[in-house]
Amino acid sequence: MADENNAAVFREVVRMCIRKLGLLQKADAACCGITVAQCHTLVEMGKSNYLSLNELSELLALDKSTMSRTVDNLVNAGLVERQIDKADRRYTKITLTAKGREMVCVINNSMEEYYERVLNSIPQEKREIVGDALPYLLAAVKSTEMYAAVRQIGSEAAKEKGGCNCE
Repeated sequence: MADENNAAVFREVVRMCIRKLGLLQKADAACCGITVAQCHTLVEMGKSNYLSLNELSELLALDKSTMSRTVDNLVNAGLVERQIDKADRRYTKITLTAKGREMVCVINNSMEEYYERVLNSIPQEKREIVGDALPYLLAAVKSTEMYAAVRQIGSEAAKEKGGCNCE
């Protein structure tokens, strides 16, 4: 039983890291005829009954204009629809259509196959080492991304003031 639990934990850590590190390849999304951003949007939509554009923007770390174009393309493809909230007309719900729910199933199955290929390529005797190291790699990438974002913001502020505070 402990081996099954360890295997399940390892699988989940690998899945999380693949998602968070953006290791799903464009070819995996392209096989469904959609972009990577559209793929990620559909996956997030599949986890909820509905989301707003702001919620999607936050979940996917995309600016609102990019998210709006992504949703527009998904609406045009018949995968999602926008619905005005009856209680608050300023709030627009974005929901999956039946075709969108089918696409989410295809994407999820494709991702599971990808995860299995990744997992199976790691020798059994090395999986514990990899599983132990992945959270550290993920944390390092996140801290580096945050550092880069902070530097970018600082750089933009410096440009506005007419100078540069580069190291």
